[in-house]
Amino acid sequence: MRVSRWYCRDAHVTFSLLPDCLAARLGGSLDEAEQIVLEVERSRSLEAAAAVVRPDIELPGAMRWVRRRVLGVRAALLALVTLMPGRFGMVAQVSAVRSVLGSERALVALPNLVRPVGFRPHRRSLAERGRRLQHRTGPDPPASTSY
Repeated sequence: MRVSRWYCRDAHVTFSLLPDCLAARLGGSLDEAEQIVLEVERSRSLEAAAAVVRPDIELPGAMRWVRRRVLGVRAALLALVTLMPGRFGMVAQVSAVRSVLGSERALVALPNLVRPVGFRPHRRSLAERGRRLQHRTGPDPPASTSY
């Protein structure tokens, strides 16, 4: 899906208005992410689920791809269960939330929770990472003689 982006001249950043049906910072829709997490819940392991969901790529890549979706969805469901334990019980799983909501589309039914939580944290900019990790230019400082 093509999503329009706009540029803010004051803040020097771009932004977009993502439709509720799409997952933030992930390829695909919320329904697809929910189906993948449901497959992981039903499988005996993450490896088994990754082999079923992504047979087109090698297992390590499939596991990374699946893990990205699982971590985001579980974070959103954990926030939901923590905020409303009386309504959603104590289990942060797609199947449990679906049964409480009576819907086959739990994540789409909860756009007000999923959107603020997001599915992947924003990465720090390259400039921020470089400043913190990069040493100053010039000669190395004198070595310490005591150990």
